[in-house]
Amino acid sequence: MTSPRLRIIVADDESDMREFLEEALARLGHTVAAACTSGRELLETARRLEPDCVITDVKMPDMDGLEAAREIYRERPLPIIIVSAHCDPAFLQRAEESHVFAYLVKPIRESNLAPTLHIALSRFAEFRALENEAQSLRQALDDRKLIERAKGLLMKQGGLNEEDAFRKLQRLASKNNLKLVELARTLLDAAGML
Repeated sequence: MTSPRLRIIVADDESDMREFLEEALARLGHTVAAACTSGRELLETARRLEPDCVITDVKMPDMDGLEAAREIYRERPLPIIIVSAHCDPAFLQRAEESHVFAYLVKPIRESNLAPTLHIALSRFAEFRALENEAQSLRQALDDRKLIERAKGLLMKQGGLNEEDAFRKLQRLASKNNLKLVELARTLLDAAGML
């Protein structure tokens, strides 16, 4: 169970917790790119440094860690781990909504960090793969709809049946060295149907 060397930003308004995290993460082979004392500082630092991971407390001045986590993830998705002295159901609900990948309750032991990081990174990778797959499927569906509309146009204007209209689209795409969806878009644009 070895995780890659990470550049991590930690955020906690308690100096002893920041120091603990910095030292423990260094012993695990990771680099603490910054240690922040508030949610606003965490957000600004994450924008500037683009870390691999964030570990943040919930309750901090300016902006709480969950609010900062939500904004960080919205701008640039990355694995976020919450540490908190509280196991409040409201915090857990907000953590789920903020794309948090792990939640550690204080006091934290160093032995908890390695497996937590490993699981958070694995879950993040799975989540991103699913997001990419969903995006690909949405694009394929959108492309298919365009092709069907172009096929319908050829059927209507050329008096073709569905099979002949599709073959004609394929031949035109091949002849013009275009993908089928590119040809469909061009035909629908030309017909003023897009």
